[in-house]
Amino acid sequence: MADGPVQTKDRVWTDRHWNSRDGLKLHFREYAGPTDKPPILCLPGLTRNARDFADLAGALAGEWRVLCPDMRGRGDSDYARDPMTYTPVHYVEDVEALLEAEGITRFVAIGTSLGGLMTMLLAAKDPARIAAAVINDVGPEVEAAGLERIREYVGQGRSYETWVHAARALQEANRTIYPGYELPDWLRLAKRCMVIGSGGRIVFDYDMNIAEPFEAPEGPAPAPEVMWALYDMLATRPLLVLRGAHSDILSADVAARMAARSASVELVTIADVGHAPTLDEPEAIAAIGRLLARAA
Repeated sequence: MADGPVQTKDRVWTDRHWNSRDGLKLHFREYAGPTDKPPILCLPGLTRNARDFADLAGALAGEWRVLCPDMRGRGDSDYARDPMTYTPVHYVEDVEALLEAEGITRFVAIGTSLGGLMTMLLAAKDPARIAAAVINDVGPEVEAAGLERIREYVGQGRSYETWVHAARALQEANRTIYPGYELPDWLRLAKRCMVIGSGGRIVFDYDMNIAEPFEAPEGPAPAPEVMWALYDMLATRPLLVLRGAHSDILSADVAARMAARSASVELVTIADVGHAPTLDEPEAIAAIGRLLARAA
């Protein structure tokens, strides 16, 4: 994909690229905004990509500069040569390379699921550079049931004849996560996480090999005690923790403990949603607005 401005309705972004330290060409969307505020860095979930933040970034653009990267193996970024680099530590190394390439020394992080874990890891270098952060439906401890659910679907490589077939498949698998969704909502979700493959069928927009690190005995992420220490560093900054009321990844107990660690943390639970809130819910939008007011 060539770099350049792209316009969809009233939303404009520029497709840009940076290089990882191991030589991959990685893609990000840049939504223009002022230079006197810290840019917003949107970090997606495990199988997701920059398109997940299209509505949020489009709404914030102009008031804020927003960067939405496709992590290695997703979207328009190169697939990794070594599947065992599909881990949070390596993704954070890629983000650090992006920050360095763009000359960014201070930023707002919005991380969904895996992106939330990455945000905690980013705090390890210097939490003061994080002007504020959103941790969306993940915590230092991940529920075993949710992790097992992810293991069951990630890397399966399913394909579909049409977008409606793809949307119906997502509905079948995720109806308890988004119980209020109608077919147009499932179609919108399908077009965010899938693409038309080389054979003309609809396929998921990620490298199926991202599943390989899950087979390692220690799993893909650092141990909970390490993550709690990193979270405590992040919680010195203005912080919003979002939780889907029916989440099987972030328990109500862990979320409450996260909120209790620091007075700088706001916890907001999104009703009638599982893992994870899409950040276009009215409660999420209002809470992000309150957080950004603390970051400006």
